[in-house]
Amino acid sequence: MKDFLNSFFKIEERGSTITKEVLGGLTIFLAMVYVLPVNAGMLSETGMSFAAVFAATAIAAAVASIIMGAFANYPIGLASGMGVNAFFTYTVVFGLGFSWQEALAAVLVSGVLFLVISLTGLRRKVINAIPRNLKIAVGAGIGFFIAFIGLKNGGLVVADGATYVKLGLLENPTVLLSLFGIILVFVLHSLKLKISRFAIIISIIVTGLLGVLIGLIFPSLTASMPAFTNSGGGALSALGDTFGQAFKALPSLLSNPVSYAVIFTFLFIDFFDTAGTLVAVGHDAGLLDKNGELIGGERALVADATGTIVGAVLGTSIVTSYIESTTGIKQGARTGLSATVVGILFLVALLFYPLFSFVGSIPVTNVVIINNSVNLVTIFVSPATSLALVYVGALMIGQLKEIDWKDNVAVMTTFIVIIMMVLTFSISEGIAFGFIFYVILMLAGKRVKEVDPVMFILAGFFLIYYILKFTVLM
Repeated sequence: MKDFLNSFFKIEERGSTITKEVLGGLTIFLAMVYVLPVNAGMLSETGMSFAAVFAATAIAAAVASIIMGAFANYPIGLASGMGVNAFFTYTVVFGLGFSWQEALAAVLVSGVLFLVISLTGLRRKVINAIPRNLKIAVGAGIGFFIAFIGLKNGGLVVADGATYVKLGLLENPTVLLSLFGIILVFVLHSLKLKISRFAIIISIIVTGLLGVLIGLIFPSLTASMPAFTNSGGGALSALGDTFGQAFKALPSLLSNPVSYAVIFTFLFIDFFDTAGTLVAVGHDAGLLDKNGELIGGERALVADATGTIVGAVLGTSIVTSYIESTTGIKQGARTGLSATVVGILFLVALLFYPLFSFVGSIPVTNVVIINNSVNLVTIFVSPATSLALVYVGALMIGQLKEIDWKDNVAVMTTFIVIIMMVLTFSISEGIAFGFIFYVILMLAGKRVKEVDPVMFILAGFFLIYYILKFTVLM
């Protein structure tokens, strides 16, 4: 077996050992396992079964990671992406009014398109067409967006009739628990110790357990604290609620003109999030050739696209490569054996589904004043998972340092992308406005020759989308 693993994964050839690969895989898994309760919690807001999404997320992550390991031989773990799951829930379902079944169908179509792009030369053309500053702006904007969602889900930011948003109910014990979790994950990250790489999963466990203990010690707070439950049965038994729903919703999805903008946005986010992660991890793992190109990068993209297709069929949002894989690289992982270990561990995680029950949402009553009228609104606070969204968002905005701040067009488009994502509560609106403004500003600055023709096509596509949305479809 040792000889087979060494030969199949080229372990010794890449200067690694089986032990390093296994430890690297375990490290990557621990750094990204938080996605199971967080993704299930977010998608369940659309009406999907928490248990079904949990199972779909785990199985899709397992399949994609094993393909990444065995087929592409890359030390990268994959799972449902943070940010794109927010787009799925808050923009596609809540904002545009699609059913969750139609949203899954859009994920499926985008996954198939991603697979086609990965198998053709179109990949390089699309990547080169979009300016680097705009790619960075989108990534950072998604960071701000999911951090905002984390603050909202933690009850730290709430709706207000006069100012739209305001500081949350800090006198509420559930909201205070959310604040504790966010402080804890930031403190663990700031320590810069070995424990810091597991900041998210440690903080989720500690925050959840603390809430359970407070509820046990102070019975009067039980209703405001997380609790262990086994409602809903096992995760696998619930998978039938979402399995195959994407296929059934394809006709209704494709009959809606707005769906094509949704599909494009899913594809865009997945494509560039994956490309950025692969380059970053590939660089750290020594998997770039002399020209800076990924060695066998096409296979890695195929693994990612296949994961998205499998995930959509099972019942979860876009599956993408995780930057948390760098934690395994630091442990010495250099081959696909580590990714295969990640996949196996995600399957094992299905057995521990009941242990994640304390991450559910807790109802909290909020007072909202609209037109001098007092309204009681129930919001749902999730202390154990909101911290993960805020933390991941904080890490993503670090990309802004790569922006060319001397380029006025880059500065303005970056601002537009970020502000529109946050204030319209929509990733797709931020991307659309960013693309349109970029083309307009480049034309105004007489820099047409610097604009790739593909960008004109993409900007025109978004303009047509808005025309349809606000005129024809109204």
